[in-house]
Amino acid sequence: MKNNHKRLLGIICASAVLFYTCKVTQKYVTQYPVQRDASGRIIVDMHPDPTPKSPEEEMKHIYVPAGYHLQLVASEPMVSQPVAIAWDGDGKMYVAELNTYMLDVNGTGEHNATCKIKLLQDTNGDGVMDKMTVFADNLVLPRTLQPLDHGRLLISQTWSNSVYCYQDTNGDGVADKHWLAYENNGVNTNNLEHQKSGLIWNLDNRLYLTYDPVRYAVKGDKVIPDTLVEGAPPQWGLANDDYGRTIYSSAGSEVPALDFQQNLHYGALDFRDQYDDEFNAVWPIVTTPDVQGGLHRLRFPDSTLNHFTASCGQSVFRGDKLPTELRGDLFICEPVGRLIRRAKVTNTNGKITLRNAYDKSEFIASTDLNFRPVNTITGPDGCMYIVDMYHGIIQESEWTKADSYLRPKIQQKHLQMNVGRGRIYRLVNDAYKPSFKPPHMLEETSAQLVDHLNSLNGWTRDNAQKLLVLRDDKSVVPALKTLAAGGGQLARIHALWTLNGMDAMDVETFGKALKDGDAEVRKTTVWIGEDFMKKDSHAIDMLEKMGNDPSADVRFQLELTMRFVKSDKSKQIIADLIKNYPNDPMLAYSQTSFENKAKAKAEQARRQALLSTMGNKLVTQGSVIFKQLCFTCHGADGKGVIIGGTTSTAPALAGNIDVNGRFPDKLIRVLLHGLGGPIRGTVYPDAMPALGGNDDEYIASVLSYIRSDFGNKGSIVLPEDVKAIRDANAGRTKAWTMDELDAIRPSRGRGN
Repeated sequence: MKNNHKRLLGIICASAVLFYTCKVTQKYVTQYPVQRDASGRIIVDMHPDPTPKSPEEEMKHIYVPAGYHLQLVASEPMVSQPVAIAWDGDGKMYVAELNTYMLDVNGTGEHNATCKIKLLQDTNGDGVMDKMTVFADNLVLPRTLQPLDHGRLLISQTWSNSVYCYQDTNGDGVADKHWLAYENNGVNTNNLEHQKSGLIWNLDNRLYLTYDPVRYAVKGDKVIPDTLVEGAPPQWGLANDDYGRTIYSSAGSEVPALDFQQNLHYGALDFRDQYDDEFNAVWPIVTTPDVQGGLHRLRFPDSTLNHFTASCGQSVFRGDKLPTELRGDLFICEPVGRLIRRAKVTNTNGKITLRNAYDKSEFIASTDLNFRPVNTITGPDGCMYIVDMYHGIIQESEWTKADSYLRPKIQQKHLQMNVGRGRIYRLVNDAYKPSFKPPHMLEETSAQLVDHLNSLNGWTRDNAQKLLVLRDDKSVVPALKTLAAGGGQLARIHALWTLNGMDAMDVETFGKALKDGDAEVRKTTVWIGEDFMKKDSHAIDMLEKMGNDPSADVRFQLELTMRFVKSDKSKQIIADLIKNYPNDPMLAYSQTSFENKAKAKAEQARRQALLSTMGNKLVTQGSVIFKQLCFTCHGADGKGVIIGGTTSTAPALAGNIDVNGRFPDKLIRVLLHGLGGPIRGTVYPDAMPALGGNDDEYIASVLSYIRSDFGNKGSIVLPEDVKAIRDANAGRTKAWTMDELDAIRPSRGRGN
């Protein structure tokens, strides 16, 4: 094993040179020849060969629908363990690599600052990357990329809440300077699976991400945070569509998509029926030996993953070089199941629902056990790109311990031996010929960028808008106003947001857009109204008239736009909307949900004020930790996470007898060492991971918060309470079971 690691590390090191040139022959690979049973379902491969394959051989094991093919864009040694990609305005591809991720079953060396971001280029226009430079080195598991202009790239790393900007000032593909664009020195000790990702530039010129309860705006060389009223959802991945709708996912709570009913700026909003249990079910074409949660996560008799458990890397396809039927569809990666879901998105009077585009089948699936799709994205050429980490282990070491279900399964298939590889694919259609002519937006004039707002490709429009806002070149304001009034639907929308981002919106343009014949244009103008009201106090009078708009989407956005205005008129507008449209599924539900959460927050603050100074401090700290980590599975309201099904992925904390118990010893043990097995007769899909790597105050804070919120009335837990139980169980390495915990007589010390 050591010799294998040396060879693999040698490959990684060889690819980490400052400049590297590699050529991959571009060709179609024959589509995976699936066999189907009498019902038409693909027959599962029950005995897959776990040996890592070459990219060309791997593609032979990947099923894609008839009429589609994959093209290899880059692979090892050019890239190693890629997780995210992004292009600058000239079509150069940045690749974030998790070079230290799970190099063995223990996760050895994951904190080492040896990860990279690479810059790939296609120098001859054949669609294959043939030039590589290491743009940024010595990073700790970089997770997010956002190219700006002038060789600038925003980067965030694991276990850090700050955002850095790296810049290549001389055009050699290597960053020669970097600075702190946003400083947040708060300690982030969450498991690496529970860290922020995303950092997408959305239609509203704000940058959104997961976990951190903020969104950003870029001002010069700085990233300016704007605090969200509620925490941002987890985990890996964040998508947005042509109209600025953001779509999150939560692998920890096994929720493939959430928080897409309204912009998270206005608070979280989900319906239990926004999709059903049938949507949660996944359909691999290969047996799934390495699933966290054990046998109940498998479908028998073929032992395939039965539900989403690692949803990530989602995107809405917004390109123009695949069939139009794919445009606007949501694609969700599921690396444990070795598949990619294609979801149809339906808007019914403002309420969004999702369904699988296929009956008990997936858009893309593989029989190669090392196929690990972790990201999808629309590219500059209008095609869809797929990031395949092509890695053996896809669960972090917290879930691969010696006593876990996973470790022996990993070792039986020798999956721990596959490290240091990775592939990036392009999905193409037989009927389309992709154009590999790279864009040159960084060198183009502002007037040329305005023309790109007419593009059919969402990537092109997004980047033109971003560059125009960053340049803030007021000479193109007249052209933008003309486009906002007379361009195509999406061009008008982008022109309006570009004007808003340049602080160049005026009353005339705003008023005309509110009367636009297209509902999406009117909706986006009402959304812009939240900003414009700060500039023009009379804007609210213009917005008030939108209360009778025939579109439910427009009316719903009007309610959201008024949410934080805090004036008598805004309150009346909201009240009138709810009164006049009692059958609207969104208006009353969204507003009531928001107000109830605000009341609960105020009640928690009131109770917290009654605590001692120490208790107040612990509960405050615990609230932050819970909203960054624990809510993933237990829900923001402590009642569990139930979307698209009937059961939660973790026990409810609200009203829980173990949480409210007189003695906190049991809870302390759970947080220190984890909890597995049935809980009060219910088997949950995931074990509670150990948090004992954090200090005593961290543990005490979390427990003090959950025992004092959600209607719970338990006493606070002090750091010395945690220390006493930590010391008494110093040699323990296994997770607890409820039977063990119930058998332990509680102590009678402090905190009980």
